[in-house]
Amino acid sequence: MINKDVFHGFLQAIHHLPEMAQPDALTDAERLVRAKAVMRAKTDRGLALDLEACVNCGYCSEACHFYQSTNDPKYSPSRKLDLLRRVHARETSAFAPLKRLFLPDITLDDLKEWQELVYDACTECGRCSMICPMGVNTARGVNVMREALFEAGLAPLELTAVAQEQAGRGTVFGVGPDELRQTVDLLRSQGITIPLDEPQADLMLVTTVIDVLLFQDALAATARILNHLGVRWTLRSAGFEAANFGLLSGSESLQKAASQRLIDEALAIGAKTVILPECGHAYPALRWEARLADGRPLPFEVLAASEFVGREITAGRLQLQPPQDPSRKITYHDACKLARHGGVVDEPRAALKALGMDLRETTPTAEQNWCCGGGAGVFLINRAEGLRHQAWGIKREQIDATGADTVVVSCGSCRLNVMAGAEADAWPTTIESVVEMVARQLPG
Repeated sequence: MINKDVFHGFLQAIHHLPEMAQPDALTDAERLVRAKAVMRAKTDRGLALDLEACVNCGYCSEACHFYQSTNDPKYSPSRKLDLLRRVHARETSAFAPLKRLFLPDITLDDLKEWQELVYDACTECGRCSMICPMGVNTARGVNVMREALFEAGLAPLELTAVAQEQAGRGTVFGVGPDELRQTVDLLRSQGITIPLDEPQADLMLVTTVIDVLLFQDALAATARILNHLGVRWTLRSAGFEAANFGLLSGSESLQKAASQRLIDEALAIGAKTVILPECGHAYPALRWEARLADGRPLPFEVLAASEFVGREITAGRLQLQPPQDPSRKITYHDACKLARHGGVVDEPRAALKALGMDLRETTPTAEQNWCCGGGAGVFLINRAEGLRHQAWGIKREQIDATGADTVVVSCGSCRLNVMAGAEADAWPTTIESVVEMVARQLPG
């Protein structure tokens, strides 16, 4: 059961984040130089091809929830890369000397204007890339823009504050090892076995601040599933936080450091598998972008919780009891970072089908599913609340069209945004998580 007081307290904490940020003392000229240096350094062959391949057809706008919910052309995905495209044209393209004669340089005012476009108005969901006839990876370009703005000290204060906390103290929203132990003790008092800081384990489970504070039932459900399977697993207090505010804010150094904490702990216990919590952005951060210090691939498998559960059910190692209400109508919201970016589509559905309920697909679904509007840190940006809620309206209508009474998610950020939207709209649909629903139907 979610404690609504804790939920509202979390929302209140978000409102105070800007007060915690420590702005960089940079001159305007230094900000501009830093941003352009990142843009130049990150424009490799692939990104240059993306920047030059856009034919301004407008298809990406049809795929963008921010554009579709506002009809404002400034939110067109292709436009979000215009500054990056201009720097490339003037400084790194084949015709740069000629381009500089008539193409104006970017300014600090440009950077400030683009902060809204690449933070508030982009969840890096990747839907625009799915529909682009030229295959332009807009999400990657937006991520480079975030890195440029962060280096220039122009990231939103909310993301800056949490990134600085994670980099400086190793905590997120004040949650560190002590808070994890308190939650573990609470779950143990409920009769759930939670291994913590075991010296050796085949599987390392990581969690996130949201589960420690708010979605404790998700952590409990994952533990119950692992215990039922009889695997040798553990949490590690020195490396448990899956949330990566380096990735969200644009700090490459913090992104690597946050991932390294998890990697070090997995290596220390000889883990063969690391299970990520229901946290969308944690998946690409560790599975696709993390490496060993020498650049080699990680020597262990990284799986999302819903991916792991679906695999176990498909393999026959995890079987569930029949549901109490087989007529219950459920639908599934694909987290963008899992489905579009990670290909985790079939596994959550295998888990939900095993529940024996009336599973109804949205239209469109799977890789083409609409984003909830709150990912990539957008949920934490206070000024983006109105824009985010407009984008959420598309998701709400998509869910309503299925006739389902329950929407199931596999990402904590999605869950937060859907909960906030539901509260604002007095939306009656029940919001559940994959692991919690599976755990309720475990035998015994």
